[in-house]
Amino acid sequence: MSELNAITVDVVSDVVCPWCFIGQKRLDRAISAVGDTEVHVRWRPFQLDPTIPPQGKDRRDYMLAKFGSDDRIREIHARIEPLGEAEGISFAFDAIKVAANTLDAHRLIRWAGAAGEAVQNRLVRRLFQLNFEEGADIGDHAVLVEAAREAGMDASVVATLLPTEADVEAVRTEIATASRMGITGVPCFLIEGKYAVMGAQDADTVADAIRQVAAAKARGELEKAG
Repeated sequence: MSELNAITVDVVSDVVCPWCFIGQKRLDRAISAVGDTEVHVRWRPFQLDPTIPPQGKDRRDYMLAKFGSDDRIREIHARIEPLGEAEGISFAFDAIKVAANTLDAHRLIRWAGAAGEAVQNRLVRRLFQLNFEEGADIGDHAVLVEAAREAGMDASVVATLLPTEADVEAVRTEIATASRMGITGVPCFLIEGKYAVMGAQDADTVADAIRQVAAAKARGELEKAG
């Protein structure tokens, strides 16, 4: 397939954002729906709350401080759970004991990208599953190393790099760049770096956006727009 028929989607997301997990599933369906277009996916960092300490916080206390009551938290979860179920996600919010700081998870996602698109996609999916379906602490280095191993990365290299400052500033710079671009919420799907689809839109909406950008690219209109 020629490069003219290939489209890149940069997904700005955070792995502790339930809407990003739903968005990932919908993006998968959108890509399947545009079978005549080759779609390359790259995952870009965003932190919903960079103020969480590296060791994380007790999630129930964190949610109570944010939303005020158990009833409000249950209401929020009850709204999200059926949407997840429709996408094949078994949200287990009560199993999540730690509100994690995701900086290290984003460093790992960055390294996975250097190992290849397929590796990065596997890792991101696994991190979503670990956090939302298994209640794992994705700020814990042991959890991240095992996720890296499962995704096909060199776990020993990851274990060596995580305790260092490797790529901390690079990830923070990328997050700052997203803010400067006006991205204040996630997921955000950036198609060919020019067109943004904000939020966990349904698969048809994302597929239609990909088709429109692919058609414009095939006509040579993206270069003119740039």
